[in-house]
Amino acid sequence: MYLHLGQDTVIRTESIVAMFDIDACTVSKKTRDFLKQAQQSNQVINVSMDLPRSFVVCRKNGKNFVYISQLSTKTLSKRCGSFYSNL
Repeated sequence: MYLHLGQDTVIRTESIVAMFDIDACTVSKKTRDFLKQAQQSNQVINVSMDLPRSFVVCRKNGKNFVYISQLSTKTLSKRCGSFYSNL
């Protein structure tokens, strides 16, 4: 199945490793370091034109990618849940 992250960006749900609330997680130095390293490696894809509310870590072809989204983790998880409840 697929998950719409915003701004014409859709990812496969099978590639999702984790979803994080940006406000809650960036308090941790380890998370900030992870995001900084991903940014330096050109693995961050910003799909948010507004204030970012979440980031989604995905794995594609052996590489991690971080999508920054304006949608909350609650909204994203509901969208994922709606796919699986219809099976």
